[in-house]
Amino acid sequence: MQVTRKHLTRFAWLSIATALTTFGLKTAAWWITGSVGLLSDAVESLVNLAGGIMALAMLTIAARPADEEHAYGHGKAEYFSSGVEGALIFVAAVGIAATAIPRLLTPKPLQDIGVGLAISVLASLLNLGTALLLLRQGRRHNSITLEANAHHLLADVWTSVGVLAGVGLVALTSWQWLDPLVALIVATNILWTGIRIMQRSVGGLMDASLDPKDMLAVREVLQTYEQTGIQFHALRSRQSGVRKFISVHVLVPGDWTVQHGHELLDKIEADIRSILPDSSVFTHLESLNDPASWEDQSFESGKDG
Repeated sequence: MQVTRKHLTRFAWLSIATALTTFGLKTAAWWITGSVGLLSDAVESLVNLAGGIMALAMLTIAARPADEEHAYGHGKAEYFSSGVEGALIFVAAVGIAATAIPRLLTPKPLQDIGVGLAISVLASLLNLGTALLLLRQGRRHNSITLEANAHHLLADVWTSVGVLAGVGLVALTSWQWLDPLVALIVATNILWTGIRIMQRSVGGLMDASLDPKDMLAVREVLQTYEQTGIQFHALRSRQSGVRKFISVHVLVPGDWTVQHGHELLDKIEADIRSILPDSSVFTHLESLNDPASWEDQSFESGKDG
């Protein structure tokens, strides 16, 4: 697993290379045209670059094996990356708005629009290809860092589409106020993207439970054993980067031997790991006949959310 996480850093390098290239292209498009909309597009690419560097750093840390000070590994480092990226998006949105508002009040004519649009289209296609690749790999490897970076790049693509449409309309209509208006719309859109990324990051740092689909899969495994008279409670879970942690209390007849109970727990843990490969499963054996076994049912994750 550590090799796999380390392997993901190459996608962070790809994101950095794409951000550098698109920033250069979009800056050139802004310089040629004087469009504040294209300037806002270039600013977001600069944020993409900072996000890519942060993603590389956090993926490198997350790939480190568990040690004495971090017995559960370093997977939570990925949440810091997505949180910082969300914050950077927020800063970019504010900066774009601050640039666009004065231009909205005092519009200025644009220059060489055709050349600027062609350059911006090329940059957008580069972003789109990289974003789709990062999103696929992020979902495949359950990496919130790659997913956040991919969503940021996709937001950049949509930003570029809006900017291109706005600048194109300026060329057709000579309505110069459309350029800063599009920039303000762009700022609002990427701000919403940043908020969503930060919410997910906070959820991971707060040890949120696994998503409902994963928890349903776990319960389906447990239900197959309940048909044999075994009972379960105190089911809890949390996500730490790629790693999933699940704990559950298993109640069996009081006259079972330790060996019999141990074999059952091994089988339950193996069955859960087979449906959730990146998981650590902790089971606690209790007696159905002991009243004290029922005192911890309030820890059931389904009741706590």
